[in-house]
Amino acid sequence: MRRQNLGEADRLLSLYTLDHGKIKAIAKGVRRPQSRKAGHLEPFTQVELMVAKGRELDIITQAEAIELFPHLRQDLVLLSQAAYVVELLDRFTVERDPNRSLYRLLVNTLERLEAGADADAVLRFYELRLLDLTGYKPELFNCVECELEVKPEDQYFSFSSGGVLCPVCRPGRERARPISLAALKVIRHYQRNTYASASTVRIRAKTYREIESLMEDFLSFILERKLNSPSFLRRVRRTIRDQPEPDTITE
Repeated sequence: MRRQNLGEADRLLSLYTLDHGKIKAIAKGVRRPQSRKAGHLEPFTQVELMVAKGRELDIITQAEAIELFPHLRQDLVLLSQAAYVVELLDRFTVERDPNRSLYRLLVNTLERLEAGADADAVLRFYELRLLDLTGYKPELFNCVECELEVKPEDQYFSFSSGGVLCPVCRPGRERARPISLAALKVIRHYQRNTYASASTVRIRAKTYREIESLMEDFLSFILERKLNSPSFLRRVRRTIRDQPEPDTITE
């Protein structure tokens, strides 16, 4: 998930594991040119490890890559999207708190990005499943204030209450944010369906952008801090969009 150089040749790695949750471990000598472990311990790599229990930090003694996800490191947009996935998992988890469902969600999400699936669908599904698995599942079907089923019309979303707020209960809640009926339908569909079913729905770009903005702000509210990866992703997108078209030479 993350790495930090230590000393002349070591690295401190933050890992998310199937059976132990998030852990930190030292890879000794991994920065030396002759290190056999170096290629197996790159970011966004699924790897099988042998780890020795240390006095303060565990020590990686063996590493063998299971899946390298090469496209995630070759494409800057994919790289920034993978960084967002990992940053969210890192922020929402604590060390030594195993959650096999979160591990599988992480691997499946990276596999989908690697395979070239629609990134908007992949990331929005990931966000909603992550919230569900970490205890922050938003209420999308009933008003969080009056608890009545919301009507098929534009609504509001309350970050502090964690869900939809109907127009009747909206007055006096200045921080409640408008959410269109189209966006509400999409996140509802993603919340209650599998990825295979959710990703088949065709959604307008405007609705995706609304959901992207809503989810980023909701996640930041829960974490009580701004996320780093979304702004980096936006800069990458702007850079690519603003690149001049290559000159065409005719003979």
